[in-house]
Amino acid sequence: MNKENIAAAKFEGSTARITRARAKELGSSRGLRPPKPSIKQDQKRVLRSNSKRAAMEENKSTDTATSHLQHKKRAVFKDVTNILRENSYNCMNAARSQIKRGPAKRTAKVAPDTVAETSEVQEDVKTVIAEEVSKTKAVELQKEAMPPQPMTLCNVRECDVPDLMLAKQTPRKPSQLQGPLKKEEDKLHKKSLGSKGLGIADIDSNQKDPQMCSLYATDIYNNLRVAELNLRPSANFMETPQQDITQSMRGILVDWLVEVSEEYKLVPDTLHLTVNLIDRYLSQNHIEKQRLQLLGVTCMLIASKYEEICAPRVEEFCFITDNTYTREEVLKMESQVLNFLHFKLSVPTTKTFLRRFLQAAQVSSKVPCLELELLANYLAELTLVEYSFLEFLPSLIAASAVFLAKWTLDQSEHPWNATLEHYSSYNALELRAIVLAMHDLQLNTSGCSLNAIREKYKQQKFNCVATLSASSPVRSLF
Repeated sequence: MNKENIAAAKFEGSTARITRARAKELGSSRGLRPPKPSIKQDQKRVLRSNSKRAAMEENKSTDTATSHLQHKKRAVFKDVTNILRENSYNCMNAARSQIKRGPAKRTAKVAPDTVAETSEVQEDVKTVIAEEVSKTKAVELQKEAMPPQPMTLCNVRECDVPDLMLAKQTPRKPSQLQGPLKKEEDKLHKKSLGSKGLGIADIDSNQKDPQMCSLYATDIYNNLRVAELNLRPSANFMETPQQDITQSMRGILVDWLVEVSEEYKLVPDTLHLTVNLIDRYLSQNHIEKQRLQLLGVTCMLIASKYEEICAPRVEEFCFITDNTYTREEVLKMESQVLNFLHFKLSVPTTKTFLRRFLQAAQVSSKVPCLELELLANYLAELTLVEYSFLEFLPSLIAASAVFLAKWTLDQSEHPWNATLEHYSSYNALELRAIVLAMHDLQLNTSGCSLNAIREKYKQQKFNCVATLSASSPVRSLF
C-alpha cells in the first residue's frame, strides 16, 4: 500500500480498500496528491507518441534529457518522455542511475515506470527486426531477378564465405541436371517424327539398351565414315612396293588365316582386323614371300589382343606355323608392325558397318532374322580373300552384302528401301558394281579353289547359308 492509500485510510479511520474514485475525492477534499497513472494508461500514451512528441519538443527540460540520452547512445529511452507526469523525470533519472551503478533495490514507485520502459524496448526491437527482415527479402528478390553470372576466380574472392557455403549446400533441380540428356531426347524425337513422314524408321529409338549407344550412334558412325577414308590400305600395293609376292599369295594367306581363326574360335572382328593390318602394312613396306606368313600370324596376334577376351599366346601362333618362326621373330615383327601403324588399331572394318546396316534392315521385323545376319557375314568374308575388293570402302561392301543377302532370301520386293538408303547414305545404283561382283563370288563363277570360307559357312551352326543362292538374277534390280 502506498503513502496515498495510508493517508486516506487514516482520514476515514477505516482499513477498507480505497478505490480510485474514493481516492480522488479524498485527494480533492484533503489536498492529497493524485494517484499515479496505471500501466495500461502509460501504454496508451505510448501509442499516441506522435502527438506527445510534438508537445514535448517545446519543453526545454525534455530536450535536455533527450540530448543526454543520445549522448549515451541509448535510443530506446527516447519514448520515456511521453509520460507527462511531474515525477516522470525523476523516474528516468532513477532508472539511469541504476543502469550506471549496477543492480539496486527497486521501490514501489519505480516499478510501473520500468515496466513501461521494458515494453517500449521490446516494441522498438521488434520494429528494428521487422525492418531488417524486409530489407533482406528485398535484396533476395533483386538477386533472383538478376541473371546468373559465371563464377570466376574474381567472383569467388568477392563473395562472402557464408554465401559460398549456401551455394554448395543448395541442391540442383533434376531438370537442371538432366538438361543435356533432355535436349538429346528431344532431338531424337524430332528426328523420328520427321523420319516417319518420309517413310524412314528410327533405328536409334531404343533408349533403354545402353550397349546400343542410341544417343550417340549417329555421331559415332559419322566419325567412322571419316576414319575409313583415312585408315584404308592402298588398292595397288602389289604393283608399287611389293615385288616378291602376288595377289594369289595374299589370297592363300587370308584363306589360311580363316582356318586359324576357326581353330582358336576367334570372333569375326578379329579376322577382319587382321586382314586390314596386313594390307596397311603391305601398302608401304616391302616383304619377302618367306616372311609373308610371319606377317600374317603377327597381325592376327595383334588383332586378338585388341578384340578377344582371351587372346592366344605367342607360342600357339608359332605352333600353328609348324614352328617355322620362333617366338623372338614373332615379337620383333609385332614391334615393327605396331610402330609403323603408330598403334592405330581402332579401324572401322566391314564388320563394323555390317552391324549398323543389319539393324536398319530388320527394324520393321519383330524378331531379328538370324539367317539374314549369317548370310550377310558370309558374303562380307568372301571379299576378304579377293584383292580386287580393296578399291571399295568397307561401308560400301557392308551395304552391298546386306543388299544381296536380302535379295537371296526374298525376291518378292526390292531389297533396298528408304531406311537403308538413309542410314547407309548409299542408293541402289551406287551399289550396283559391288553387288554384281559379290554375286559372282557367291556363285563362284571363277572357280576359285580357296574354299575355307565356303566350308566354314556350310556348317549347321551357320545354317548352311553358303549353299543359298538367288533364283532371280540380280541385274534385274538395276
